[in-house]
Amino acid sequence: MTPEFEFPRLLISAQKGGAGKTLFSLGLLAALVAEGKKVVPFKKGPDYIDAGWLSYAAKYSCYNLDPFFMSHEVILSSFVTHALEGNLSVIEGNRGLLDGVDIEGTCSSAQLARILKAPVILVLDCTKVTRSLAAFVKGCQVIEPDIVIGGVILNQIVRPRHEKIITQSIEKYTGLEVLGILPRLKKFSFPMRHLGLLPWQEHGEGEIVVQRLAQAVKENVNLERICEIARKAPLLKGKPFAWAKRESLVKIGVFRDKAFQFYYPENLAFLESLGAEILYLDALRDKSLPADIHALYIGGGFPETQGEALEANRSLREDLREAANSGLPIYAECGGLMFLGRRIIWRGKVFEMVGALPVDFEVKDRPQGHGYVKATIIEKNPFYEPGTKIVGHEFHYSKPINCTPSEITLCMKLDKGHGFCDKLDGVVYRNIFGAYTHVHVLGQPAWALGLLKAALNWKEGISSNMRDVLQPRSLVLNGINQTIKLK
Repeated sequence: MTPEFEFPRLLISAQKGGAGKTLFSLGLLAALVAEGKKVVPFKKGPDYIDAGWLSYAAKYSCYNLDPFFMSHEVILSSFVTHALEGNLSVIEGNRGLLDGVDIEGTCSSAQLARILKAPVILVLDCTKVTRSLAAFVKGCQVIEPDIVIGGVILNQIVRPRHEKIITQSIEKYTGLEVLGILPRLKKFSFPMRHLGLLPWQEHGEGEIVVQRLAQAVKENVNLERICEIARKAPLLKGKPFAWAKRESLVKIGVFRDKAFQFYYPENLAFLESLGAEILYLDALRDKSLPADIHALYIGGGFPETQGEALEANRSLREDLREAANSGLPIYAECGGLMFLGRRIIWRGKVFEMVGALPVDFEVKDRPQGHGYVKATIIEKNPFYEPGTKIVGHEFHYSKPINCTPSEITLCMKLDKGHGFCDKLDGVVYRNIFGAYTHVHVLGQPAWALGLLKAALNWKEGISSNMRDVLQPRSLVLNGINQTIKLK
């Protein structure tokens, strides 16, 4: 039988993107942590930057939950697994509460709230509006009648009269409680980039920002009432994952620094559970690769903003190029793909990169690919079997230029998304796989097995005893068995 758990929890949503739900979520997390609560943060959707800030504020890893990548069962298992480690969970939604991939709201924050049976707190941007907000909230109640909206937070409140009219309107027409406000904060620095927040690693004053938001929440929001709403969430069924680290079989290097920040915690944890020892590397400071690594995983980030430092670290670039040319397995996503190219062109500047791939990348002012990806592996490559179905996402401002098609193979055909070019992605060159598409292991378990297999092949080939360890390897994700054979 599937066990039932009591999890105090909330899903923070809004009427649109940019309404202030991230600011409120950060302040709420920090305020609760200051009270001694162990709060586990979650982020709906594939976002890395908001998740990084949530983790920073909660002082605890943030986990992504996404109905596009994951089945409902896997979402429940992931939530249960991590929520057990705290005494309250805060899930930040994305975009507006009702916004999904179609007119039915598929993959919306409302759908996630329904899966998790989580009460919703709505954050409303009150700029240049009063009574009309009551109509929006009432509309949410009508369109999604099975969603429990626990209360409302008013953001960008300027004057007491502004707050009073909106509060009375919402309480009269919806019956919901206004739980507090976020006043318009003066001299508040929260720089944006690429339609989102600046990563906390680059901000420089993350602690000041988070503590100011926490103070605003403490002074203007009924925290006790919010915790009471969280505690009223019903029992939740789900099977926790059992991912224990196993004896090390291979060593996988992972670049994690100001240039490359975008990694899902589960991706790294799953590699460890399969037998990978993770060695964290710094592309800005390390002068060479460790001599004993068996594969590299380079995630996304903003290599263009760190272009001068990456270019200056010439010894690492040369070492990495030599390793790539010798056949070291390398899996690179988005920013990692750009790093492996010859050069990055951004804002009139040209930065020399690794040069392992015969292509340059130019960073444009507008997105060149943005959204979910559905693809099929159509060519041989070091990590995926041909025919494998890929689900992922992309968000990149760069595009490949000065590339000779005959010099590379593109192994992914996209049914949804933009990719590298011409509805194709997945650059294969020697033992490199580079793609704009990001994957999450809970939606793409073949990724982890493929990376481990490539590392084992590099180490010494798959000997008979390693076959016994890894074949067949069954990934049990809440009753969903996925077996991938290693040749």
